[in-house]
Amino acid sequence: MSLPVVYHPDYMAPLRAGHRFPMSKYGYLRDHLVRDSLLPEAGGYIAPAPASLAQIAAAHGWDYTDRAFRLCLTEGEVREIGLPQNERVIRRARLSSAGTTLAARLALEHGVAVNLAGGSHHAGPQRGAGFCVFNDVAVAARTLLDEGHVRRILVVDCDVHQGDGTAAIFANDPAVFTLSLHAEKNYPARKQTSDLDFGLPDGLRDAPYLEVLREVLTPLWDQVRPDLVFYNAGVDPHQDDRLGRLSLTDAGLAARDDYVLRSAVARGIPVVGVIGGGYGPDPAEIAARHALMVASAARNVSA
Repeated sequence: MSLPVVYHPDYMAPLRAGHRFPMSKYGYLRDHLVRDSLLPEAGGYIAPAPASLAQIAAAHGWDYTDRAFRLCLTEGEVREIGLPQNERVIRRARLSSAGTTLAARLALEHGVAVNLAGGSHHAGPQRGAGFCVFNDVAVAARTLLDEGHVRRILVVDCDVHQGDGTAAIFANDPAVFTLSLHAEKNYPARKQTSDLDFGLPDGLRDAPYLEVLREVLTPLWDQVRPDLVFYNAGVDPHQDDRLGRLSLTDAGLAARDDYVLRSAVARGIPVVGVIGGGYGPDPAEIAARHALMVASAARNVSA
């Protein structure tokens, strides 16, 4: 069986030249997957429709979501997000949230699915932040819980930055267990409290990182007993990442992805991968790192 892949060309919105957020990486990622024969030259992916106001408000609250949809956020809110306030950026955020929700539905059906965007984990209750307008994993989790498709969710966040927005949204919700494995001294300066936070020292390399991941994640399968796993496979722990502080290689990222995805699949737990953060001057290089997770998911969907 082939891997269900969710993608939309409008995952990319125009930004000014030199913007720190590498918006074009989504298109480069699709191109990379075509070259690796993980997607056909034309199509091969499932495109979402934009998430609704009600769907996103269920995770973020009505006031913030409504003002974001109407392009009425304050200058301070826009500055905290770090992206321009316009129709294309809001459409992109709505599509990314819908894409992760669709990928989650496909994972429940097929065991594994990926969204070629997502991982916008800094957006929290009544706010966006850190290049994140809406928190796609939170929107997807809230949707599937409210619809009764799942009762217990595990979020495995391996982006180099703490999943502060996800932690805050589900702080009082026992149905969602949030794990964040991040660089302790990195953004955000003020951390939230996940169900389990593991802050890592700067410069941690492949072997010790993977050892920590195994020690932290292994007991959670029996402790949480999730019906669904969201895996944020941010590549910003890479040694060459502009905003990362860890020192993982391509091989380390690939081993990380294989471990998380294989662990879920081996236990019969559906898992959806989102790409998370990755920063640098060459979007094609960043896309190649993101492709490691997709390749691992493709191997595991047919395992």
